[in-house]
Amino acid sequence: MQLRAVRQVWLAMVLGVAGCSAAQDATPGADAGALADASALADATRPPPPVAAPWGIDTRPANLTCVAPNRPPSDAAVKLVRAFAPVTLAQPMHLAAIPGDSSRLFVAQRAGTVVSFSTSAPGATPTTVLTVPRPVNTAGEGGLLGFAFHPNFATNGQLFLSFTTTGGATGMRSVIARMTSTDHGASFAASTYAEIVGPFEQPFTNHNGGDLHFGPLDGYLYASFGDGGSAGDPLGHGQNTNLFFSKILRIDVDHPSGGRAYGIPTSNPFSSGGGEPATFAFGLRNPFRFSIDRATGQVWAGDVGQDKWEEIDRIALGGNYGWSQREGKHCYKPMTNCQTAGLIDPVWEYDHTQGQSMTGGVVYRGSSLASMVGRYVFGDYQTGRVWYLTDGGASGWSATEVSDRGGGSGWVAFGEDAAGEVFAVSINNGGIYQLVAAGAPTSSNFPATLKATGCVDPTDATKPSAGMIPFEPVSQLWSDGAQKGRYFAIPEGSHISILPSGHFDFPVGSVMVKSFAIGGKLIETRLLTRHTDGGWAGYSYKWNASQTDANLLLANETDPVGAQNWYFPSRAECSRCHTSAAGSTLGPEVLQLNSNYVYPTTNRNSNQLATLDHIGVLSAPLPAPEQLPAMPAVAGAAPLESRARAYLHANCSGCHRPEGGGGGNLDLRYDTKLSATAMCGLPQAGDLAITGARIVAPGDPARSVLLARMRRLDSLRMPPLGSALVDTVGTGVIEQWIQSLAQCP
Repeated sequence: MQLRAVRQVWLAMVLGVAGCSAAQDATPGADAGALADASALADATRPPPPVAAPWGIDTRPANLTCVAPNRPPSDAAVKLVRAFAPVTLAQPMHLAAIPGDSSRLFVAQRAGTVVSFSTSAPGATPTTVLTVPRPVNTAGEGGLLGFAFHPNFATNGQLFLSFTTTGGATGMRSVIARMTSTDHGASFAASTYAEIVGPFEQPFTNHNGGDLHFGPLDGYLYASFGDGGSAGDPLGHGQNTNLFFSKILRIDVDHPSGGRAYGIPTSNPFSSGGGEPATFAFGLRNPFRFSIDRATGQVWAGDVGQDKWEEIDRIALGGNYGWSQREGKHCYKPMTNCQTAGLIDPVWEYDHTQGQSMTGGVVYRGSSLASMVGRYVFGDYQTGRVWYLTDGGASGWSATEVSDRGGGSGWVAFGEDAAGEVFAVSINNGGIYQLVAAGAPTSSNFPATLKATGCVDPTDATKPSAGMIPFEPVSQLWSDGAQKGRYFAIPEGSHISILPSGHFDFPVGSVMVKSFAIGGKLIETRLLTRHTDGGWAGYSYKWNASQTDANLLLANETDPVGAQNWYFPSRAECSRCHTSAAGSTLGPEVLQLNSNYVYPTTNRNSNQLATLDHIGVLSAPLPAPEQLPAMPAVAGAAPLESRARAYLHANCSGCHRPEGGGGGNLDLRYDTKLSATAMCGLPQAGDLAITGARIVAPGDPARSVLLARMRRLDSLRMPPLGSALVDTVGTGVIEQWIQSLAQCP
């Protein structure tokens, strides 16, 4: 008993956890003497009260062992590398080239412009060639979403745009428009603007689709639109053949007829009645990106999933792809009356342990990667993963992950140049990435155990290595009551920059370490590493029963821990929460670390920013802490609204912020004005069958979907990962705050 008590006290010191004493670990029926001995031992080994000090440690520790390793290699034949650097674009959404012209690439930017840049002069400043002459609504998933050059652009100069604009009852409408250039794409005059489809009203601000492509064999214009938004297809658009929603459309823009600005191909399934005549295929939730194989004319679509499944479909004329009867190959919800007759299965699907938001891609038809010809390349917006599909004939399809993403993420499109080479577009950093040969496969030297990472003491893995620096966010992510210890290490001689957003920009090679303990026993340690390509990736290590080391997990896993289950996330799931929009590392930011922390090695209670500044790990000196923004702990004496907003920042704003990947247009960052958060609006991802639902209903927690999601434990729970228990303290603060609100600002 005494040895175990000593270990408990040591673990409490290492993790910075209070209350992890031997008495808590006593077994039922232990005699009073044993309890007294344990209590006395705990008192003797308990550290003295913390001492207030200007900084928590005196010098920067030397980091000789904990540096991010290379990514685990794959056997992929290709990788993505940054192209045309230092070209950086403003929220790029799509990429295309004029047919037959390899000298330039064109990129649509979300706010409503199209720019071009030379492919032969890397780093050339992009030139704006077009500005949409109608207001572009970028709320939610809106904006300038897609564009396509007419196959005969060389002679007619026509470019077609898909975007969302303002107006209507909901304030968002979709449009397909045409503009014309008389100087081979150097400019497009506003006077040439003409609307071809719409505007038609979008009932919500998500699931707008918005892709455009011309068929290489038939010359028709194809367009995609989602189900109109919210969650679960509340308006029944998925199986409604009479509207533009949930469809890929096909129209003839060269031969208007029937009072429309376009004609209807006679082979369209409803050209003679029975549904919207422009329909090519239907039953799609949100085919945000589709493509047409330039060699075969085959249409491919990436359909964004709802609760569990993302899917890739080969689109057939007149095909029904099942939404919202099905999600992927699976009955949605599930339904007891799920109708599967006549529905077409996806070619490929993956669940949300692998990714979160499908970005459809293209079939490679270039000449530089002979082994890739005919393979379909696609990605996941939320996790940044990229794969290609291979048709194995009778053995079926297989997916291979691209070995190196080049540091990119937030993939919003895969496009082709005039020669068929493939590029990926990152909205997160404004970069364009090219698919190139990966070179010969290498064997993996990725650390299989925690000791092998160099981030823990080689003689005692429960202790951090000498180069680690501890920290603690003032407002923390709920992790089912686990105690957590956090450290980071940066390479020798490197420094951390603080971005204008307040996020810490860690140098390449940095490692973030977070350990989880329940009942004084270590369960998991997660490493978030910044690899040599500049991108971040997460890895989970599961502690062995003897607490001597932890082993690298290759996939997600759930294990019983005492009276609860503990979920070990997959590597892809780490990327779902650690979004680049939120700085990737989440906790290390000015708001979170402008707070006091008791440093385990010195027992000093000191401001974390002042400490980091003092030991010289920051690239530039900081103002005094009182001159910097801060936020409070959730439990404390700060005003109720401040504590509630801090909780939402820590638990929700990683995704619910601009470009964070969360549904709708919520912005739950602490420093966003309440009037700009969109919290008082209608739910954009489903109302949970709550009468009169609002995201936040002032004075009425029962009608507030935000609170209801936090208290669920099913697929509609928020946050969707990392927790299987309700945080009664945190949700209680949110409930009190909602109750206190008199009205929306």
